[in-house]
Amino acid sequence: MKELWERAKAIFLSTLRSDEEKSQAARYFSMITSVCVENGVFQILTLNSFAADFLKTEYAERLKTCLDLAGGDKSLSLAFRCSPSAQPPIILPPSPAAAAAPSRSVNTFISTMPLNDDYTFDEFVEGPSNSYAYAAAKGVAEHPGEIGFNPLFIHGGTGLGKTHLMQAIGNEVRRIKPTLSVCYLTTETFLNEYVNSLQKGRAAITEFQNKYRKIDVLLVDDVQFLQKGKQFQEEFFNTFNALKDAHKQIVMTSDVAPKNLSVLEERLISRFEGGMVQEIESPSYETRLAILQKKAEGITPVIPDYAIRFIADRIKSHVRAMEGALAKIKIAMLLNPGVSLTNEMMTRALKDLIEKEHNIKKLTIREIQEAVARKYGVTIEQILSPERTQSLVTPRQLAMYISRKYSSKSLQEISEPFGKTHATVLHGVKSITKRLDVEEELRETLHQILNEFGINPDETVN
Repeated sequence: MKELWERAKAIFLSTLRSDEEKSQAARYFSMITSVCVENGVFQILTLNSFAADFLKTEYAERLKTCLDLAGGDKSLSLAFRCSPSAQPPIILPPSPAAAAAPSRSVNTFISTMPLNDDYTFDEFVEGPSNSYAYAAAKGVAEHPGEIGFNPLFIHGGTGLGKTHLMQAIGNEVRRIKPTLSVCYLTTETFLNEYVNSLQKGRAAITEFQNKYRKIDVLLVDDVQFLQKGKQFQEEFFNTFNALKDAHKQIVMTSDVAPKNLSVLEERLISRFEGGMVQEIESPSYETRLAILQKKAEGITPVIPDYAIRFIADRIKSHVRAMEGALAKIKIAMLLNPGVSLTNEMMTRALKDLIEKEHNIKKLTIREIQEAVARKYGVTIEQILSPERTQSLVTPRQLAMYISRKYSSKSLQEISEPFGKTHATVLHGVKSITKRLDVEEELRETLHQILNEFGINPDETVN
């Protein structure tokens, strides 16, 4: 049964186009604890009821199709539920009486999403581009909740190590302070769980608030998505204040600095800037080389140093691209055993990645706007106008989507040429992402525009 599920999951993931979709699916699949068949029902058990609800709402129909394609019995129905034994209890701060009692081992509470055991400080490669963020993260792990470190806000581009550092904090706290409760989740997960509680009534809202306001270390990924609504911002503000007042540690990551989260209320931005704000920048050649050497450890066959230097010199955008390059070189070596790697062989193996790096480097927002305007027969002025007719909304959002997914520009660098807020750009990207799943004509238009730039539609940057 596990093999069937693994095949179905692989088929499902292969249908996802963007890194964002793949990352989201991977997060929720990581919350699946087991699968089984009972009474003609394929049961998928999860860490918590929220994950079960999300998987059912967003993925159920497509997962059933993938199970059929993987060779499953087509008469099987699909069900999602929380595993009764999956979620450990919340560990609350001990009472004075309990504190005086002899110490005993306790289980750390991890919710809502599991920490990656590979994301540790030992596995993180420190360099000039991330040294301040690294030092701050270590300080937080050793002294959670202390003034000056709280909150810790880490920002930077996609694939630069923000999530690694955040989860390293969680893993280190679990190791050196096992009695503290640690909670890691994305802002999207927090939002969806909050909306879920609103739908269920007052008791569910109280349970939600108690859950997140009694955590010792709260790790929240992708807080740029806090810009989705005033009521949600209010709830996060109250949770933030409750934890801060109780000297609990808060760590957040974002694509942009707090001051550039323009749609957030000023009081939230002020809270975010009230602790320590650290940026992670693109790695230098030396740091890229060190990252690649670290990633290459344990790979068989052994990748020679000159090949690692070759990759470091040519793949510069982010760590995930470097990992992809290592994988391609490994395959080239397996396909050509006993043959020494040449620059020509490596160039051929990394052709797509190298071309993508060149295209990323030279692709500007203006070029994207011009290409989309030509395709739709409108002017750039119309794309940049506030007019909201569908004939202009689609090209405007598509230009935002291409800028976000296929250029190396930051969210701020994209929003300024469009004259829009970060929230508007993110909304446009999400809207096009959903439409691409169901609108073949829009997909074809996207592919034609990308072809003008020599970009493979499957090779997104963000």
